[in-house]
Amino acid sequence: MKFVTTETVPGFSIVESLGMVMGNTIRARHLGKDITAVLRSMVGGEIPEYTGMMAQAREQAIQRMLDRAKELNADAIVGVRFQTSMVLQGSAELLAYGTAVKLS
Repeated sequence: MKFVTTETVPGFSIVESLGMVMGNTIRARHLGKDITAVLRSMVGGEIPEYTGMMAQAREQAIQRMLDRAKELNADAIVGVRFQTSMVLQGSAELLAYGTAVKLS
């Protein structure tokens, strides 16, 4: 299934909008990784412990969004966006959303 950040899919026409589809996940920090991350933050640069955690969260949110679109028999999802928010101290939600559509 195609999913794009644009409002159209190049080479296709949207014939029906099936509604918004979402996928989310909430991830908590790991104490062991936090200690390493704090040490890394003192010297600057990327914190790969958090980069990996957010990459996994993004992939899981995308997959859940795609699963919802498949339930609607969609051909694609347009206008895909991501949003993050803190849920509790030390945990964050990653949300992927867009509009499921039928293409011709």
